[in-house]
Amino acid sequence: MSELKKILKERILVLDGAMGTMIQQYNFTEEDYRGEQFKDFHTSVKGNNDMLSITQPKAIKEIHAKYFEAGADIVETNTFSGTTIAMADYDMEEWVYELNFQSAKIAKEVANEFSAKEPNKPRFVAGSIGPTNRTASMSPDVNDPGYRAVTFDELRIAYKQQTEALVDGGVDILLVETIFDTLNAKAALFAIEEVNEERGINIPIMVSGTITDASGRTLSGQTAEAFLISVSHLDLLTVGFNCALGADQLTPYLQVVSDRTDFGVSAHPNAGLPNAFGEYDETPEVMAGKIKEYLDKSLINIIGGCCGTTPEHINAIAEVASNYAPREV
Repeated sequence: MSELKKILKERILVLDGAMGTMIQQYNFTEEDYRGEQFKDFHTSVKGNNDMLSITQPKAIKEIHAKYFEAGADIVETNTFSGTTIAMADYDMEEWVYELNFQSAKIAKEVANEFSAKEPNKPRFVAGSIGPTNRTASMSPDVNDPGYRAVTFDELRIAYKQQTEALVDGGVDILLVETIFDTLNAKAALFAIEEVNEERGINIPIMVSGTITDASGRTLSGQTAEAFLISVSHLDLLTVGFNCALGADQLTPYLQVVSDRTDFGVSAHPNAGLPNAFGEYDETPEVMAGKIKEYLDKSLINIIGGCCGTTPEHINAIAEVASNYAPREV
């Protein structure tokens, strides 16, 4: 934590871009997803990107390396859906530990290679902890508002298993991200605290919510300020926002958080809003130009990209960010 906090005082750190966007470029088939290990698996697994850390580790390594080459200081593990809850969609709950462990190990190997080449620019790995596909504070059934598809305890257990595997694999940071329901995030944070306590460690935590529309609220109805207050009981490395919106739409919410917190502030927006085909058209130059507003206003300490962003986007963002001092924490 202390090394990271020291570096955050000196410069703005750059997070990587989208993993899914990069995986799409490989055009992997069902057979590619299965690899040797799962060639006789009983259900379709195409689209389960997290399992590629086991079946196509070379590709995942290449993606991490491209982001580091582009100027990223931190890459995220390929574990956005790495909980038993999310993996139930593919009947792959029993592989959750392995998926997370291998993802962390691969990312750390690449980070170590780049750190060895440039000792003055150490590289870090953030264990990506996604929100799962269930909501703890809202009912999925409009006719039964009291119903919940998951309990806090089920989430806590699932997140704890993911956290242990990521820590065993060597991550430097845990990134609880794309939070649309703060109760889910609280279960993840509770699980991380349990692991920290049991192991006598203090792994830095980044928390990143997602504002889902122009109302300026998360899916479960919180404003940016309410979200910040709900997660501020822990000593976080950063708090911020990612996904859902493009860089310019995110500015007012980053301003709210930046004005009200003693933590670092992070942002990794999408490359604009998706077009009619669900693709992202914003060029690296345009996106970097929009992010310049964060820097001019001194809003952030860590900047990266989410959906639709590529190493080219990260390179353009890193170049702009290198000209600015970080937000004072």
